[in-house]
Amino acid sequence: MARPLAVTTTVAVASTVLLVVAVGQGWLGPDVGRGGNFCEAPHDGWIRQPANTLSNAGFVVAGLLVAARAVRLPHDGVMSSTVATVYACVVVLLGPGSAAMHATQSAWGGHLDMLSMYLIAGFAAAWAWVRWTRRGTAAFVTAYAACVLACELVGLWSDPVPVVHYSGNLAFGVLLASAVVLETLIWRRGETATVFRHGVVSLAAMLVAFTIWLLSNAGWCDPHSLVQGHAAWHLLCAVAAYWLFRLYASERSVNTAEGRLTRAEVV
Repeated sequence: MARPLAVTTTVAVASTVLLVVAVGQGWLGPDVGRGGNFCEAPHDGWIRQPANTLSNAGFVVAGLLVAARAVRLPHDGVMSSTVATVYACVVVLLGPGSAAMHATQSAWGGHLDMLSMYLIAGFAAAWAWVRWTRRGTAAFVTAYAACVLACELVGLWSDPVPVVHYSGNLAFGVLLASAVVLETLIWRRGETATVFRHGVVSLAAMLVAFTIWLLSNAGWCDPHSLVQGHAAWHLLCAVAAYWLFRLYASERSVNTAEGRLTRAEVV
């Protein structure tokens, strides 16, 4: 098994097993209703919100698909195998992180859920920023850490915020919006060739997911159904994460052995 897939599979298995043990042993603490605003009524047993919990398997699948593609990145690609592996692992961890909250409705589960969101949004923003500013690995690591830390600090604000309700959600959204703007600027600059429609698919999936998230939170849902809008949010976000990687993986030098690629050829 190639290294990106081997590493990501190890992370997927280890994090999932750890989650199952933690939930079964009550390590994440008591049910305090965290995530109870996402419509699904709590069930008896050790999985409080089955649909919202199990739908997070989509992130694990998406991360493994990313890792499978990471073994055949183009030789002149901008993203290295190492960075791709990190991204694949981050996508995988969205699954157990979010499931920790929905399975237990505990405070610690909620913290893990938000941390997993900060990790993916921080990656997207930091990776876009270092490519836009033409910086290297050290700058990426620093920017990534700064993004996650900033989200954690913003998340300490306890007052509700409009539309997204929680300050941590706002920080998550701001980072993703920043990544979208920077990715567009990078493409328009034309120094690298990307299959930009991959980014469009990712953004479209995210926008549909957010619309469903809003409608579900506004009460357009059945608390006792296994068909949950928040579960659809998870699955569509997993789709968005996968296609975002397809955008990253398609980025390469515009000067190739076959000649200079034009933007029209890679849109």
